[in-house]
Amino acid sequence: MRDVVRAYIEKYQLLTESLPVLVGVSGGADSIALLTLLVESGYSCIAAHCNFHLRGDESMRDEQFTREYARQLNVPFLKVDFDTRQYAAERHLSIEMAARELRYNWFEEQRLATGAQAIAVAHHRDDSVETLLMNLVRGTGIRGMSGIRPRNGFVVRPLLVVSRADILEWLAKRNLMYVTDSTNESDAYTRNFIRLRVLPLLEELNPSVKTAIARTSEHLAATEAVYLHVVEEARRHVVEPGDRFSIAALMRYPSPDAILYELLKTYNFTRLVAEAVYLSLTKEPGKVFYSSTHRLIKDRDYLLLSPLVKEEVKEYTLTGCEQNWFGPVELSFEKVVIKEDFHIRKDKNIAYFDYDKLTFPLTLRTWKEGDWFIPFGMKGRKKLSDYFSDRKFSRLDKEQTWLLCSGDAVIWVVGERPDNRFCLDKMTKSVLVVHFFPTKSESK
Repeated sequence: MRDVVRAYIEKYQLLTESLPVLVGVSGGADSIALLTLLVESGYSCIAAHCNFHLRGDESMRDEQFTREYARQLNVPFLKVDFDTRQYAAERHLSIEMAARELRYNWFEEQRLATGAQAIAVAHHRDDSVETLLMNLVRGTGIRGMSGIRPRNGFVVRPLLVVSRADILEWLAKRNLMYVTDSTNESDAYTRNFIRLRVLPLLEELNPSVKTAIARTSEHLAATEAVYLHVVEEARRHVVEPGDRFSIAALMRYPSPDAILYELLKTYNFTRLVAEAVYLSLTKEPGKVFYSSTHRLIKDRDYLLLSPLVKEEVKEYTLTGCEQNWFGPVELSFEKVVIKEDFHIRKDKNIAYFDYDKLTFPLTLRTWKEGDWFIPFGMKGRKKLSDYFSDRKFSRLDKEQTWLLCSGDAVIWVVGERPDNRFCLDKMTKSVLVVHFFPTKSESK
């Protein structure tokens, strides 16, 4: 078995002999086999044991056994104590999930502290089969159907190539002792239920069902690699600068709903929300969707993504108007006395106002329902909502548009149109010239 495991390690480049490896050791058959195999294969090992204090005297027995076995192998021994039940209660986790979080968090701390190249854990082929069945029952995508991976970050699993039966047979031949967790014989836990009750039934249909499922898992892992390659290709074509998702580009892919879910999952959107987004693609724009961290707006030709931010002040008082002002937008103000050489540049990012018609200080704010102004060149008032609609502004465009105000009056839709009431006329003596310096995302 040692040669099989060694070949598996080399195939997936899990470990090198030049750096130490942290080995999770519970004292059970699997972890004792793992530690022994790695030590005998020439790896520099550090045994790491977690005492979860869930099984009374058994927990202390496991710790003592593991410590003594590490001593026999002349391997450094690390251990930690956890109040697992309290941790689970405080975080509303199952005991299984709490123990998993505690274990892997501590393993990572010790990996960093010891300079270990990896954390080796003793999952074997049967564990991978059980994981696949658990994910199948719960409902999962292609990732869950590929079982347990040989490597996940710094966590490696050298025993995935062998079965539980292989391990027990090898230990018996070597006369190696190990401890038995009594809870492994209880079907109160989902994994145990699958191992003790579901798999035996499947073996009645096919005595080699574990091998068959493991082989299928390997095929699905290879299929997933192809799938993820297509997803990354789609990301490059669909997601444009500014986190804009091109609907037309998305729809050119087979199974665009699956591609969309993979793209949105990065931003914490659930599958149900992603399905709702997909159904909205053929409908009117304006629908908004949320994840825990982001907001997505369905526009005409794009899905517009933006991070959720805490509500901030949306109105700023401009205390001086003969200086640069840096806030959510960059503006500069200059007071000019009209002379013969004065001229107006035709630039939507520069606005000219009759200084004496203004009430100071000016304010800068976002728009709200009911806002109106009289666009330059017009006589009648126009609601900003109608103006935005005429300009085909997306919801995100509206939210990113700022208004320069004098008192309660909107004097400039910044970067768009000034208000006709405050523009220059024959009586104007002094002019307030305001420059707007848009970023790329603000340029329309």
